[in-house]
Amino acid sequence: MLYVIICHDNPASRPGMRVETRPAHLAYLESLGGKLRLAGPMFGDDGASVIGSMIVIEADSLDAARTIASADPYAKAGLFSGVEIRAWKQVVGTGTVL
Repeated sequence: MLYVIICHDNPASRPGMRVETRPAHLAYLESLGGKLRLAGPMFGDDGASVIGSMIVIEADSLDAARTIASADPYAKAGLFSGVEIRAWKQVVGTGTVL
């Protein structure tokens, strides 16, 4: 099953926290191997300021997806004000079987 993890940055987080934690975050995502389908930052209306992250992973259950999300160095550092996890099904796009 695929899960979308939508992480909203905490506006009150320490300045520079995202930049400082990014190498560990990227290493963590890389460690997920084939479970990671895609990931990247979300931007505000100005198209420049980062306001969160979106990650699509493959996991056996919602609890497994929660475990993966909570182990992210960004989450551990307290960067996020909230995280939403939803089951998701890809129906179009690269590598999709309809």
